[in-house]
Amino acid sequence: MKHLNKLLVAVMMVMGLSSHAQDSNNPWAISFGVNAVDTRTSAGGGHGFFDQHFSQPFAVKDNWNILPSLSYISVSRYVGSGFSVGLQGSVNKIDKAVYFRPNAVGHDGRGMVVTNPGDLMYYGIDANIRYSFQELIKSKVIDPSLTIGGGYTFLGKDSFGTVNPGAGITFWFTDAIGLSLNTAYKWAVAPSEPPGRNDYNGEIDTPSHFQHTLGLTFKFGGKDTDGDGIYDKDDACPDVAGLKQFNGCPDTDGDGIVDASDACPDVFGLAALNGCPDTDGDGIADKDDACPDVAGLAALKGCPDTDGDGIADKDDKCPTVAGPKENGGCPFLDADKDGVADKDDDCPTVYGPASNRGCPEVTTEALEDLKVQARAIYFNSGKATFKTGDKETPARLDAIKEILKNYPNAKFSIEGHTDSDGSDKLNQKLSEDRAAAVMNALIERGVNVDNLVSKGFGESMPVATNKTPAGKAQNRRTEIKHIGSKYQGKL
Repeated sequence: MKHLNKLLVAVMMVMGLSSHAQDSNNPWAISFGVNAVDTRTSAGGGHGFFDQHFSQPFAVKDNWNILPSLSYISVSRYVGSGFSVGLQGSVNKIDKAVYFRPNAVGHDGRGMVVTNPGDLMYYGIDANIRYSFQELIKSKVIDPSLTIGGGYTFLGKDSFGTVNPGAGITFWFTDAIGLSLNTAYKWAVAPSEPPGRNDYNGEIDTPSHFQHTLGLTFKFGGKDTDGDGIYDKDDACPDVAGLKQFNGCPDTDGDGIVDASDACPDVFGLAALNGCPDTDGDGIADKDDACPDVAGLAALKGCPDTDGDGIADKDDKCPTVAGPKENGGCPFLDADKDGVADKDDDCPTVYGPASNRGCPEVTTEALEDLKVQARAIYFNSGKATFKTGDKETPARLDAIKEILKNYPNAKFSIEGHTDSDGSDKLNQKLSEDRAAAVMNALIERGVNVDNLVSKGFGESMPVATNKTPAGKAQNRRTEIKHIGSKYQGKL
């Protein structure tokens, strides 16, 4: 067990150092099982290089050292294009060392002697690069491979580096579980002493050797980013969970059309309309139908035209009565016969010119009446409040309102003036405040604020002399003037 613990420590080192990908689905692989060490290749003898080093490769009973327990474990990760890299830790006990001793007692016909060098403990840690031929031969079961690598071996009190060419084959029972058989020729970097240098004395030279492994391999760590049970490699939509029948792509609305090809992926629809619904059955997909709940015409983007005037009902101000497009689909009506259609006529029941949006022009008589009424509005002395106790002022304001309501699109200026008593600054402020007071009183009575402006001119525009009380009285006044239409510039 103490040897197994050392092996597990080596495995932890392996897992910490391994760094690339196992196949494109499962990046990692771990293998474990038994290993056999054969030192025959370092014994020499024979009639040529290959005969000396590679004869009797399958003398299992005579030459192989096998520890009857879990004796190797390896971890690897796939790099790509058939290549993977990994590390392997192994443990064994050498009780069969092969020597070429043709003069020794008990040698075989080739001059080989097998002896126990003292149950030497063997530890190895090796790194390798593996190339798999599985994709090349297009097999899902048979996985032949070649490896090249190097490592370090601890043998009794000795230790030495090795260069490790090798080969192997794995038989996959499933996509992730297989039986692996591998062999590596571990050529010792530190050379052994030449045969005959040492007489047999129970020691073992630093040997090159074969190491064979047989065990189970498990692939794991397959990447399934979206968690739909389909590896990213085979998943056409690796970032979004989907269905196997659609190669991992989703069909959110369940209409049998993959979301990527579905113009309406969140709503069940028809194949003929690229997966979009047609609620009103007019042959136009709801997403393109401006009136998806009512059957309509393709020319009007799926909307109906009840009166047949070529204007969709939703855009037709008179959907049941035919009318020209320029009139919003309504027939032209002109109740006051002034040439301005009622829809454009601010005064549809009163005759007025088109230049004034169908409303009557402000007459000279109306302006004169406004002048009389405005000048009869009185204020408290030196203030912008209406004269206390004066019952005429409210009546004057009411009269002004009645005049103005006949001209809904006319704009009027309410102007305040003072006499010359007091300073210019004080008179200017007083005139502005009195004009504003009249304007506010009219707004309170319902006159449209857009029809009014107020201004103050102080004592700058007298209509009489300021040298007599009568003249000053005339100069203290309020006037209302017509200054045009509120639609000026917009007609």
